[in-house]
Amino acid sequence: MSVSSLSKSSTTALEWPTLALIGVIYGGWLALTWFAHAVPWWVVSIIGAILIAWHSSLQHELIHGHPTQWRTVNRVLAFPPLSLWLPFELYRRAHLVHHRDERLTDPLDDPESYYWTNEHWEGLGPIGQGLVRFQTTLLGRIVIGPAWNIGRFLKQEAALVFGPRHANIRVWANHLLGCAVILFWVHSVCGISIWFYLFGIVYPGTSLLLIRSFAEHRAANGVFERTAIVENAPFFGLLFLYNNLHAAHHEEPMMPWYAIPAWYRANRERLVRENNGLVYNGYWDVARRFFWVSHDRPQHPSDRAPFADSTLK
Repeated sequence: MSVSSLSKSSTTALEWPTLALIGVIYGGWLALTWFAHAVPWWVVSIIGAILIAWHSSLQHELIHGHPTQWRTVNRVLAFPPLSLWLPFELYRRAHLVHHRDERLTDPLDDPESYYWTNEHWEGLGPIGQGLVRFQTTLLGRIVIGPAWNIGRFLKQEAALVFGPRHANIRVWANHLLGCAVILFWVHSVCGISIWFYLFGIVYPGTSLLLIRSFAEHRAANGVFERTAIVENAPFFGLLFLYNNLHAAHHEEPMMPWYAIPAWYRANRERLVRENNGLVYNGYWDVARRFFWVSHDRPQHPSDRAPFADSTLK
């Protein structure tokens, strides 16, 4: 499937479930921050983290041409940078490249791959390799994954913005303006500490999001065998807008989130057969398998013994 086809909107009318969801997420965030001092801090942290993760799921939905047929409107709806660190436009570009399914998990061609080439792996050094290995467990991905991902992303972007071509500078200018509005509301209007917003809301919200991406792809010879399915996940399913049924999303990337469960049920037998049974029984199953144990070796199979560790544990 081509990237250009993915960037076209599939909608012919307003998608009211998604518009309602937009109202719930942005309205919930505004209400939570406004009333933050009226409830315990840990309640603000938990609900805030859920809203940050949910907002990122919403942005993913809007990348795929929802909830209107007008791209500009969809981008405006997705723009507010509640998580502060990731400009929507850069997320949009990278994610559309990720949908070149024939290159899934390839560390050179898939911008969302967690695998490494041997050359880049050796360049990490002992400390970097240890940090990466820790993140191949679910515990590591949750605990240090946000710091690692955000830190590496900002370092790479700084090299582009301040490099000779000043790449992405307009994107970052718009993004920082949006961040200024968010922080003005959070700190100056609502009186919330910026440090609390960063480490009490954004960081755990990113950790929640990384639970979804932790096991959704796995290197394998067959293209369809690289995308997992996590069934029986009522809370996380809604939080991730049913991208836990990830094989369904990669087959029908333009399908709106609220249509995925029924479509998956109708096509489950074929999808499970095609992905060679890469199915988990909820995120507790993912945690049971991989909380302390590595999901896979960090080096991509093309740079190690051919797919030596790519069978489901």
